[in-house]
Formats: sequence, C-alpha cells, structure tokens
Amino acid sequence: MLTMFWLVNKWQRVGVVTNGKRAVAQMTVGALRPGGQQRRATKKPNRFSFPSSMELSLLHPAIKAFMCGSFSGTCSTLLFQPLDLVKTRLQTLQRSVQPGSGRVGMMSVLLGVVRTERLLGLWKGVSPSCVRTIPGVGIYFSSYYSLKQHFFQDRRPGAAHAVMLGGGARTVAGVVMLPITVIKTRFECGRYRYASVSGALRSVCQSEGPAALFSGLVATLLRDVPFSGIYVMFYSQTKASLPREISSSPSAPLANFSCGILAGVLASLITQPADVVKTHVQVNPLLGTAEAIKYIYTDHGLQGFFSGAVPRCLRRTMIAAMAWTVYEQMMAHVGLKS
Repeated sequence: MLTMFWLVNKWQRVGVVTNGKRAVAQMTVGALRPGGQQRRATKKPNRFSFPSSMELSLLHPAIKAFMCGSFSGTCSTLLFQPLDLVKTRLQTLQRSVQPGSGRVGMMSVLLGVVRTERLLGLWKGVSPSCVRTIPGVGIYFSSYYSLKQHFFQDRRPGAAHAVMLGGGARTVAGVVMLPITVIKTRFECGRYRYASVSGALRSVCQSEGPAALFSGLVATLLRDVPFSGIYVMFYSQTKASLPREISSSPSAPLANFSCGILAGVLASLITQPADVVKTHVQVNPLLGTAEAIKYIYTDHGLQGFFSGAVPRCLRRTMIAAMAWTVYEQMMAHVGLKS
C-alpha cells in the first residue's frame, strides 16, 4: 500500500497520468523563443529514482525500524552462517563418535565439512537463514521500537524493563518465524536432503503435518526470550555507563559494538542448554522437550548441554553486536531515536 502511494505520487508529479489518459509531460526540450534563441532544456525527471528524504519521512516509524533491522540482520547472517552450521553439526553428530575416540571439536567439524562438501558447504542453510533473518530481525526491532515507544517514550528503561522489552520483542519474532527456523535447522544438520525452502515446507507438511513446523516452540522460546532479555539488559546498561564524550564521539559505533560483544557472551552462555535441547527437538520430530533433555543427559551428561557452545557464542555474539550497531546507526540516519 505504501509502495502504491509512493508510485502514484511520483507519477502525478511528472504529469504522466491525467484523467485516465496518457498525457505529454510539461517539458519542452529545444523549443525556440520568439527571438530565435534556443530555450534551455528542462531536466527530465527520473521516474525510477529512490524515494527522497521527504517521502521516507512519510513512513511509519515502526516500518523504518523494520527496514533498519532487516538490513542489519542480512549483513550479519551472510557473514556468520558457517558458525551456525558448525554449531548445529556439533550438537547433532555427537552420537556418531565411538566411545573412547575423543570428543569432536569445532575445528574437526569445520574441516570435515570443507573436505566432504567443499568450502561452500559451510553456507548450507543460508537460504532459510536469510528467509528467517531478513523479516525476523525486522519484526524483532520494529516490535522492540513499538513497545519502547508505547511504554517508555522518551524515558530510559531500567534493567528489569530492558529484560521485558527484549523478551517481548523476541517472543513475537520467534513465534512468527519458527517454521523457517525448523527448516533452517534441518538444512544445517545434514540429515535431510531438501532442495529449497519452499520444497522443505511442502515436504514437512505432507509427511509430518503442519504441526511439525512448530516443533521445539517451547525450547526455542526458552532459549531466545531469555537471550534477548539478558542481552538487551546488559547492552543498554553497559552503553549507559559509557562516558558522555565517548557516546558522542566518532568512535561511538565501536564502543557500542564492544558493549554488544560483552552482552552477547554472557547471554549466550546462560541460554546454551536451551539451544541444544531446541536443536534435538527440531531435528528429531518424535522427541518432545522433556524427552530431549533426558536423552542429552543420558548419552552425554551435563557437558552435552554445552556442545557447540564455542561456535554459537561466537556467532550469536557477533551477530547481535553487529545487528544492534548497524541498527542504531541507521535509525539515527533516518532521524529516529533507537
């Protein structure tokens, strides 16, 4: 609807549509004045130019937050997808290790993927990751912005309020994007041979029923909601403690990124067990959350709940730090306070 409004507005301004008929634009190129001198040609407008700052200002602030969040999520997803794949393989391939052969590490999985599936194999699952992240991060940031403006407006949220803001925004995004999260996890684990995201969605619905697309909902929310709440709390409080001269200096993005890394490490470690449970539930449709917890503990002990912790910590920390830094810079660029 917004796109149609913008196109019609541009179309009418250049005088191309009048009373439903095609009309000649009000421009005379090379026309002669009475004295025989050539009139200066008017500049032809570019019908396909990007929206101007005035046109962008017509967009609702939540839509601007959605656009900024989607862009930041796209950049981070493409860059750190290999870490997510290695994390998923570590969490689902531990059963293939023979007793006494030693534990599979991050580098052995990484090299194994490159050796058997070549370098591009590290980006397996990037399609569902992008399908999930581009709208998912946009939904998250637009929900976060809307909740913050509704409840706090210009006031700075406290630590407990930051937890609720981050958790509430993540709940909305997590539920909406869960079907794509399930497909992404199955792409990355290497057990399923889906050709495309749409084909995977059809296959799951036909063979397991639509409910399978929401498998692991409880475990996903137990992982994502606390992660987002803890992250936002640590991030906002750490950033607020920065000296004013740093916050207003050109090095502010770097300082914000550093705050994001610290917050991401703490939030990732706290929510790692829930991530392992979520992965097992989504890869093994017959497992419920309680059965997955029992299975992990029986086969791997307490350390099984922290398998894949290093690549996940690296990925989630870097993605969150980059996404928030890019988001805040873009929000400032479009004139909104993040």
